[in-house]
Amino acid sequence: MHLNELFDVIFRWAHLIAGIMWVGNSMLFNWLDRNLEKSAELSRLSQGKIFMVHSGAFYDVEKKLLEPGEMPAMMHWFKWQNFSTWATGICLFVVVYYLNGAGFLVDPSVHDIDKTVAVTLSISALFVGWLIYDGLWRIVGENNPRVATVVSIVLLFASIFAFSQLFSGRAAYMQTGVLIGTLMTGNVWMCIVPSQHELINATKAKREQDPRLSIRAKQRSIHNNYLTFPLLFIMVSNHFGSATSHPLNWLILILVMIGGAGIRHFMNIRYRGGGRELAKAAWLLPAFGMGAFAIAGLMVVSRIVPKGVVDSTGPVAFSRVQEIVATRCITCHSAQPSDDVFRSPPAGVLFDTPAQIKVMAARIHLRAVEQQNMPFNNKTQITPEERGELGRWYRDGAKLDAPGPASAPR
Repeated sequence: MHLNELFDVIFRWAHLIAGIMWVGNSMLFNWLDRNLEKSAELSRLSQGKIFMVHSGAFYDVEKKLLEPGEMPAMMHWFKWQNFSTWATGICLFVVVYYLNGAGFLVDPSVHDIDKTVAVTLSISALFVGWLIYDGLWRIVGENNPRVATVVSIVLLFASIFAFSQLFSGRAAYMQTGVLIGTLMTGNVWMCIVPSQHELINATKAKREQDPRLSIRAKQRSIHNNYLTFPLLFIMVSNHFGSATSHPLNWLILILVMIGGAGIRHFMNIRYRGGGRELAKAAWLLPAFGMGAFAIAGLMVVSRIVPKGVVDSTGPVAFSRVQEIVATRCITCHSAQPSDDVFRSPPAGVLFDTPAQIKVMAARIHLRAVEQQNMPFNNKTQITPEERGELGRWYRDGAKLDAPGPASAPR
């Protein structure tokens, strides 16, 4: 295993574990806030309590403020899960998209940009994105949250479009994910955690907390809540080549993000507090509707603009298919790849023998003919005519024996 692959495995595994902890904590606390039960028996500082059963015992949980000067000896914080998720995600992004000559970041067929410039733009977008977002919500959002919300959404969607015009399809999605993750992490460490520190300091000093900090922290927490589902989709988006490699990949991502945030919204309004729940049809049906909207964005829009290939005029012999594969694919998909980025065959797929090509015929057709996202970033310059020949061979049954005269070499 090469060092780059080792780092990829380590950071990807750590990122997954940290992400599960962060998202799990976030969803649990949001669920608690919506289900707290209030009663006259509780103290004036209590915001509600709830009984839960898990792992063979009962949990008695109460959310409340503290009297001035009243501080428990032990306080548990929930902040390092967020930082661990963001830090491992950044490291993974560097390993995959910045190293190895930024081979995954730049796609010449999208925009033939210098790789150093691409990395610089990628990094700059994170800093600039946070400054604009944070400034918008500090200056406008505290008094006019609706205006700030609309502007934030427009800027996010504009960023998605810009990334899709600069970077490869996969990188555009991941750049959006890293930007969202950076905004969410900034919310935690620049707004939510400082508010919690001030709450503790005010309690210790026997004074009231600045309410602006609490309002700001709650706003940012809500933002993070709605961004969770879209971010999770982006984290697995490199498995959906029909989305990332499509000419309208930016539109697909926007539609899926709207759908994901919509599902989260209807989950949020499910509980009205005090253990009361809306009628299932009142929240479940709209949530399913938003889910269908997201699926439409992924599955339907991806077929609006089909990519053309030059159809073969006659049957294609396997010898011709093998020639195309040897020229365009074998540099990566071989037991001993010669590619400068892939030191081992991607996904373990090999095309060294006719049997290996035959067994992967459907996958070859999907990736090289339908989605046209292979060869990767078209590094080997496969032609539309060659894609057409692969498609014709597959439609004719993907036979190893020649069905007729081979088409002329291109």
